[in-house]
Amino acid sequence: MADITTDVLIIGTGPAGSATAALLSTYGVENMVINRFRWLANTPRAHITNQRTMEVLRDLGRDVEDEVYMFAAEQDLMGENVFCTSLAGEEIGRMKSWGKHPLSRAEHQLSSPTEMNDLPQTFMEPLLFKTACSRGTQSRMSTEYVSHVQDADGVTTTCLDRLTGKEFTVRSKYLIGADGGNSKVAEHAGLAFEGKMGVAGSMNILFEADLSRYVAHRPSVLYWVLQPGADVGGIGMGLVRMVRPWHEWLIVWGYDINQPAPEIDEAHAKKVVRDLVGVPDLEVTIKTVSTWTVNNMYATTMSKGRVFCMGDATHRHPPSNGLGSNTSIQDGFNLAWKLAFVLKGKAGPKLLDSYSAERAPVAKQIVTRANKSIEEFGPIFKALGLLDSIDPVKMQQNMDARCNNSPAAEEQRAAIRKAIADKVYEFDCHGVEMNQRYRSNAIVADGETEPAFTRDAELHYQPTTWPGARLPHSWVFSDHGDKVSTLDLAGHGRFTVLTGIGGQGWVESARAVGRELGIEIAAHVIGPRQHWQDFTGDWANAREVRDSGVVLVRPDHHVCWRRETIAADPVAELYRVMSAILDK
Repeated sequence: MADITTDVLIIGTGPAGSATAALLSTYGVENMVINRFRWLANTPRAHITNQRTMEVLRDLGRDVEDEVYMFAAEQDLMGENVFCTSLAGEEIGRMKSWGKHPLSRAEHQLSSPTEMNDLPQTFMEPLLFKTACSRGTQSRMSTEYVSHVQDADGVTTTCLDRLTGKEFTVRSKYLIGADGGNSKVAEHAGLAFEGKMGVAGSMNILFEADLSRYVAHRPSVLYWVLQPGADVGGIGMGLVRMVRPWHEWLIVWGYDINQPAPEIDEAHAKKVVRDLVGVPDLEVTIKTVSTWTVNNMYATTMSKGRVFCMGDATHRHPPSNGLGSNTSIQDGFNLAWKLAFVLKGKAGPKLLDSYSAERAPVAKQIVTRANKSIEEFGPIFKALGLLDSIDPVKMQQNMDARCNNSPAAEEQRAAIRKAIADKVYEFDCHGVEMNQRYRSNAIVADGETEPAFTRDAELHYQPTTWPGARLPHSWVFSDHGDKVSTLDLAGHGRFTVLTGIGGQGWVESARAVGRELGIEIAAHVIGPRQHWQDFTGDWANAREVRDSGVVLVRPDHHVCWRRETIAADPVAELYRVMSAILDK
C-alpha cells in the first residue's frame, strides 16, 4: 500500500515541472510535485522568455501574465547584442536582437498578443510554483526521486525524504519526469536518446557591480567580449550577461572539457570579471561560481507507458537561442490538457501517444539549433583574424588591422559586419519559436497540402490554420468594444470552434457534440453584427476557410481540424473529428 496517492506525480519544480503542475491544477487534476532541494532555483539560469511561452502564461491567467511583465526586463532593455573587447573597452559591432529591429518588432506585434521579455529563472520558477500550489498542487521539498515501477493501472514511485532519511512511496496514475539534464526518470524509463553529453565546458560567475556607465546607453542582455589569447569554450570567448539592469550580472567563461573542471576562488573570479568588464579596480561582489557542461542530446521518444518526460530531461543543449525554459513550459502545455481529458474519462489513452509524437521533433529541432548557434561564432572569430594564430600579440594585430585604410581592411570590415549580422539565427530566431506544426493522432488532416514556407522558416513566423499549426493571432472586437486575440477565444482547457456568418451550424454542433462527449466546446461566430467582429479583416485573411467554414482549436492553441465550408451534417462531421482526436 502506497504512503501517498495522487493522479499525477511530477518530479522537479523547474519551469517544466511547475508549469505542468500549474496547468493540471487549473484543469482540476490532482497532482503532486517534488523537489530534491529545499527551495527553488538559486541561480538565474534561464531568462529569455519568448512570445509562445508568454501565450501559455496568458492562458493560465492575466494575473500570471501581468506578474511576468512586472518583474521582467522589457523587450527594449533586451536590446542589441554587443561585441566588444571589454565593456569599458572598444566596441567591435552590435546587432539588433530579440525583436528590437523595427522589421522584426513588426513581425512580433503581428504574431502574438504578448511581448517577449527577460525574466531570470529565479523569478519565473517561483511564479509558476506559486500558481501551482495556490490552485491545488501538493508539493514536497527536500524530497528525492529514487525509482519507479509502472503497471497496467499506474505507477509506484519510491522517494527519499532527505530531512528524515526515510523512503516512502507515491502511487499515481501517471508520472512526469521534469528532473533536468541528468534525469533519473528518463533513464529508468528507458527513453531513447541521440547525441552526446559534455561536448564543452563552461563556468558561471554570478556577481554584483554597478555597470550602468558602460551599458545603459546600449542596453542589452548579452555583451560578447573578445579578448586575444583568452580561452575559447562554452558559448563564446567571454559573455557578460545582464541579470538585473544594471547591477546584477552573470559571466560565462569556457574551459577545456578534456580537463577537470576548474576550481575558481574569489580572487580568480574577481579577476575574470574585471578583465571582461575592462576595469582593473572595479568594485565587485562575487555571489556564486559554478561549472556546467554543454550538451548536444535529445530524446527520440518522450514517454513510455504511463511515464512522460519533459524539459531538460528530454532536450539537453546550451543556452544559445534562449530556447530551454521556453520549450520546457511548452512541453507542459502540450501534455497537461491531454492528461486532464484522459483522467476525467473524456478521452481514451491513445490521446497521450500524441505527446511524444508532437514534442520529440521539437526537442530535436531546438537542440540542433542551439548547438549550431555555437558554430556560428566561428565566422566572427575568423573575420577578426583570431583563428589565424595562437599568439595573443598577433591576434591583437589581426583585430587592429580592420581599422586600416586598405582594400584588405575594407574587406575585413565587411566580413565582420556580415558575420555579426548572421547571428540573427541565434538572437532573433522568431520562426523557431513560433512555427511548430504537429503531426499526430491528435490532428485530423483536411486534405490540403501543408503550406510551404515562403521565407526562412527559422527566422520568420508564417501563420496558417493548416491542421497542426498554432492558431494565428488576430485582434477581434466585441459588440461591447472589448479587444481580444483569437488566442484568447481559444485555450483555457477546452476545444474551440471558430466560424463566421453561415457557420451557425458549427455552433449548434459544438453544443450537441459537447453534450454527447461530456466536454465543453466553446464556439464563436466572427463577423458583422456578431458578438465578435473582425473590423480590420485580419482574421478573415488568416483563417484560410470561407465564412461558413470552421477552424477547430485544441486547448493548447493548435489547430486540430478545419473545413472550408459548412458540412451537410455538421453534427456528424464534428463528432467524427472529435471522436478521432479523443480516441472515443
